[in-house]
Amino acid sequence: MRIAVTGSIATDHLMTFPGRFADQLVADQLHTVSLSFLVDNLDVRRGGVGANICFGMGQLGTRPILVGAAGSDFEEYRAWLDRHGVDTDSVRISEVLHTARFVCTTDADHNQIGSFYTGAMSEARLIELHSVAERVGGLDLVLIGADDPEAMLRHTEECRTRSIPFAADFSQQIARMGGDEIRNLMDGATYLFSNEYEKGLIESKTGWTDEEILARVGHRVTTLGARGVRIERAGADPVEVGVPEEDSKVDPTGVGDAFRAGFLSGLSWGVGLERAAQVGCMLATLVIETLGTQEYTLRRAHFMDRFTKAYGHEAAAEVQEHLV
Repeated sequence: MRIAVTGSIATDHLMTFPGRFADQLVADQLHTVSLSFLVDNLDVRRGGVGANICFGMGQLGTRPILVGAAGSDFEEYRAWLDRHGVDTDSVRISEVLHTARFVCTTDADHNQIGSFYTGAMSEARLIELHSVAERVGGLDLVLIGADDPEAMLRHTEECRTRSIPFAADFSQQIARMGGDEIRNLMDGATYLFSNEYEKGLIESKTGWTDEEILARVGHRVTTLGARGVRIERAGADPVEVGVPEEDSKVDPTGVGDAFRAGFLSGLSWGVGLERAAQVGCMLATLVIETLGTQEYTLRRAHFMDRFTKAYGHEAAAEVQEHLV
């Protein structure tokens, strides 16, 4: 099963200021703020929802196709993804813009000042999925993740026109979208991904009830945080899957991307919805125990030991054969 993942490709530049921002702000001079903070450290992490999801799928051996836009500074990141089982040949490289970047400084009170540079991400709208499909011999599913909004709309329309099954996954972009855009992006989707808060926001912005949405999508996949995930289909009982026990909770960033990576990998293996969701929850648990979205290592034996403990021997036997 050939799965393409469209979505943002970015790097995070995270800095720590040992003092308090509040101590540096003068109340009656906030209209002319000009400050520089001497930081203790700089942590550069690979990120972007498209790249995060593909990294997880690559770790599981499913060879996903990353579709997005980056700058000429992408070469080191590309080598990292290639080495971890991701097909990056459909990434568009901008001739004039840098790869998208999030720059953030956190103070001693965990307050943050950050900026997001979209950069080359704006060129994702120029990518034709038809060219991607021709290169790899066809596409069985396209996940349309958070990216340049015009790109998300274009990819969705192309999937409909070319009868390519697609999954709608708005995540961070849902806040800036109106009801018409959301309705357009999810109508006819084979899968609709969201967390519990986004689920309510989708219903509020579109004016559609849960039942009306289920009539327009094949499966509604809602992540529930520590309670796991629920998968709904019209006319069928929901599938609910819990999460494995965590060894520790280090960093929640990228947990949703990891779930999607595991779930999509399960679909590519041909296992059922429940089993695919279990794989997604197991991978998400590894990420929450790690600092950074692509810093975890998937050791097969360790993964299967924990998977067996969480979901039983029958489930493990079905997944084991795919983790070569």
